[in-house]
Amino acid sequence: MNDSTSIATATNGDINPFDTGDNSWMLTSTVLVLLMTPALAFFYGGMVDRKNILNQLFLSFICMGIITVQWVLIGFSFAFGPPVSKGFGSFGWAVLRFGEVENRDYTPTYSLLTFCMYQCTFAIITPALISGSIVGRMKMIPYMIFIFIWTTVCYDPMAHWVWGSNGWLKNLGTL
Repeated sequence: MNDSTSIATATNGDINPFDTGDNSWMLTSTVLVLLMTPALAFFYGGMVDRKNILNQLFLSFICMGIITVQWVLIGFSFAFGPPVSKGFGSFGWAVLRFGEVENRDYTPTYSLLTFCMYQCTFAIITPALISGSIVGRMKMIPYMIFIFIWTTVCYDPMAHWVWGSNGWLKNLGTL
């Protein structure tokens, strides 16, 4: 189904204006990107001393839980919500309150929730990459606090700058 067909069916009262093939591919891509985090955990686990293997695995896996909570609560809204300025999104979509919003800026042929899940996987793996540099040097609770704050203060604004509908780097044509 091409874009003109999906828009035409949406105006004729069809409840699903999205291309199911595009949505399926984005969900498949989401799973593939999510699998990169355990792969990274095992890769880093093979590079550390025996005494730090479990610590390294847990550092990577804990990102899946902490960042998913952060992303659902405030991260997605801060990165991709309705823009407040060229630098930041608003908290209008916090706790995924976008409902049935159609946003053709981000998702022309698939669900905004699918886009949210896809972007969440990248938000997960980014602090997991940091875990390779701190293995054996940082306790778990400070690391959990660090990745929550780092994702909120660093990753979310940068995601908005590059991929947000009104991001200043996007407007400069970086991609």
